[in-house]
Order: sequence, then structure tokens, then C-alpha cells
Amino acid sequence: MLNAESMPAIVETAIQVAMRQGQFDDLPGAGKPIPGLGDHHDPDWWIRQKIERENLTGLGPPALLLRVEDRELDAQLDAIPRESDVRAVLEDFNRRVIEARRQLLGGPPVVTRPRDLDAEIEAWHERRASAAASADPPRPPRRRWFRRD
Repeated sequence: MLNAESMPAIVETAIQVAMRQGQFDDLPGAGKPIPGLGDHHDPDWWIRQKIERENLTGLGPPALLLRVEDRELDAQLDAIPRESDVRAVLEDFNRRVIEARRQLLGGPPVVTRPRDLDAEIEAWHERRASAAASADPPRPPRRRWFRRD
């Protein structure tokens, strides 16, 4: 019968059987120290490693997600063609930064600052102008050796 009292014995028996069958032989990392263990106390070390190992996005405390988004925001803005859309993205980012600062859910502190809309729009225009000036002139279309009419 399976209950809380018999569970440890069942698990131990299953482990011993697996060991005898050699199911634990040649496991990756066998005999090696666990990387990052002992450096400092981090209760969430396993989830951080999973996020890094599997390159997951959108997971984690808001403070960390906002830092990553802040670092990549200029490149994201440069891909947007219209100023109104840039303004909308910046307003959404600022709203989420302010909301994260107000919440007391624990986790790391929110050190990301809201962005100044006018300064960011001006910087966006400057980046677009410099990119357009440095772009190669368009090539004339190549003529094909045959023509379809």
C-alpha cells in the first residue's frame, strides 16, 4: 500500500535496483563538482541556470526582465519605422517600470529608470538620420540577359 510512511522505503528500493542495473553509470557530469555551487548562497540558482541553459525569455522577476529590456530597447526602437509606434513602446516600458517599482513582491530591487520620451524620440530620429546617411546608395536594377514580354 502506498502511503507517506512506506514511500521512503519504496523510493530507496527503486534507487538500489537502478544502481544494480547500472542506470546511473556514465551520467554526464559524474564525479565532477556542480558548477556554481558554493560561490554564494542563491536559493534560485537552479531556475537561473535553466533560464540560461534553455535561453528562455519572459521568465524571471520584473526587475531583471526590465534590465534586460532596457539594455535592448534602443535596438528595438531602431527597428520601428513610425514615431507614434516608438512613443507607444516607450510609454508602455515606462508604465511597466513604474508599476514594478510600486509592487512589493520581493526579489531584486528595480533599478531601471523610466525613459524620457522626448529625449528618446530625438535620439531615435538622430540614429535614423545617421543610418540613412551612412547607407550605401541604392544600386540600379540588374538587367537580365533575357526579357519576357
